[in-house]
Amino acid sequence: MSEIGKAIKFFYHYMKRYKIGFTVTMLAIIASTYFQVKAPVYMGKAITELAKYVIGLTRGVSDKGSFMQAIWMLLLFYVLTVVGMFISNIVVTYISGNSTNRMRRGLFGKLQRMTIKFFDSHQDGDILSRFTSDLDNISNALNQALGEIMMNIAMMIGIIIMMFHENISLAWVTIASTPIAIIIAVILISKTRKYVDIQQDEVGKLNGYINEQISGQKIVITNGLQDEAIKGFLPHNEKVRKATFKGQVYSGMLFPVMNGLSLVNTAIVIFFGGWLALNGDMARTTALGLVVVFVQYSQQFYQPISQISSLYSMFQVAITGAKRLNETFDEPDEINPKDGKRLSGLEHGVALKNVHFGYNEGKEILHDVSMNVEKGHMVALVGPTGSGKTTIMNLLNRFYDVNEGSVTFDGVDVRDIDLKSLRDHVGIVLQDSVIFWERFEIILVSENRRQRMKRCMRLRNRRIFTISL
Repeated sequence: MSEIGKAIKFFYHYMKRYKIGFTVTMLAIIASTYFQVKAPVYMGKAITELAKYVIGLTRGVSDKGSFMQAIWMLLLFYVLTVVGMFISNIVVTYISGNSTNRMRRGLFGKLQRMTIKFFDSHQDGDILSRFTSDLDNISNALNQALGEIMMNIAMMIGIIIMMFHENISLAWVTIASTPIAIIIAVILISKTRKYVDIQQDEVGKLNGYINEQISGQKIVITNGLQDEAIKGFLPHNEKVRKATFKGQVYSGMLFPVMNGLSLVNTAIVIFFGGWLALNGDMARTTALGLVVVFVQYSQQFYQPISQISSLYSMFQVAITGAKRLNETFDEPDEINPKDGKRLSGLEHGVALKNVHFGYNEGKEILHDVSMNVEKGHMVALVGPTGSGKTTIMNLLNRFYDVNEGSVTFDGVDVRDIDLKSLRDHVGIVLQDSVIFWERFEIILVSENRRQRMKRCMRLRNRRIFTISL
C-alpha cells in the first residue's frame, strides 16, 4: 500500500466514529458552495440591471427595482456562504481535536505494551518527537487543511457546473489551462513530498541528539566536552536546515505559480468575453453581465487549486507524521502467554540452561551459558562492560527472549509465566536513576508512611535529605 493509502487508513481508523459530524460538515460545505458559486450570477444580473437602469434614465424611465433585488440576493447569498463555512469549521475543529486526542492516548498506550527492544533501538528524542512534532503536524493539518480541502474541492465542482450552465464557450475557455496547472502542481508536489519526508526524519534524529545531550549535560560540563557536543550538533542541524529549505522552496512555489496562472486565465477570459460581447449575438448589456460573472468564476476556479496547493505542504507533513506513527503502532507488543503460570514465590531456584542470545541477528552475545542459583543463595555476576551482565538481567525479566536454550523459575520457562506475575517477583535496580514525582506524592499522602520514611532516613543518616524533600 502506498504512503498516502496508509495515511488515509490511519486517519479513517481514528475518525470513522464521527460519521454524523462529517455528514453535517459535508451538508454545510455543499450549501455554502452553492451560495458562493451562485452569488456571481446575481452580481452579473446586478450589472445588467444597472446598465438597463442607466439607459432607462436617458429615456426618462426610472425603475431600479430589479437592480435592488439582485443586490439583496447577492448580499443574502454571501451571508449564507459565511454561515455554512462557520458551521463546517466548528464541526471539523471538534472532530480533529477529539481524533488527535485519541491518537495521543493510543500512542501512549502502545508504548506501554511494547518490548524493551524498541526503546533500546530508538533514541528518546525520536520517540518524543512523535508525540510532539508529528502529532502537532497532524493536528494542524486536520484543523486547517482538512476543512479547506473539502470546501475547495466542492467549490471547484460547483463552479464547473455553474459555468457550463451559464455559457458553454466561456466555460471551456476558463478551464482550458487546467491541465497545465495540474502538471505543474504534480511536479512541485512530488519534489515537496521527498524533502518533507527527509525533513521529518532528520528532525527526529536531531531531537534524539538534543535529548541525549540535555540528559547528560552535567557530564558534558564536568568533563569539558562542550566543544565536542557542539561539533556533534552542527551536522544534525545542517541536515535539518537543508531538507527544510528545499521542502519550503518547492512548496512555496506552488501558490505564486497557481496565482500567476489564475491572472493569465482571467485575462484570457476578459479578452474572449469582450470579443463575444462585441461580435456575439447577445445584447451588449447581457454580454457585459456575463463577462463579469465569468471573471468571478475564473478567479474562483483557480482559488481552490491555489488553496489546495498552498495547503499541501501542511498536509504532506501530516502524512509523514501518520507514517511515523504507523511505524510505531506496527511494532510488536510484548508477548504474554495465554493462561500463563502465576508465581506465588520461589521454591527451588532460577536456572539458565544452554542459553544463546544476541540483540542483533548474526551477532551473538551469550554463547551456551548455563547456571543454576538455588533459593537463598547470592550470586554476583562480575565482568567488564559488554560481558553480558545486564543481558542476563534482561533475560530473567523476559525483556528479551533467548535465541536458544531456556531461562526457568522452579523449572518453569519464563516464556510460560504470566509477565506481570514474573516482574512482580523479580526486582531489578537499573544503572539509570529515574525519579517519577507522582510516586513521591503518593507516598507523602499517608501520614503513617511519611513518619516511617523519616524514621528510616534518620537511621541511615539521611535526615537532611528528608527535610529538603
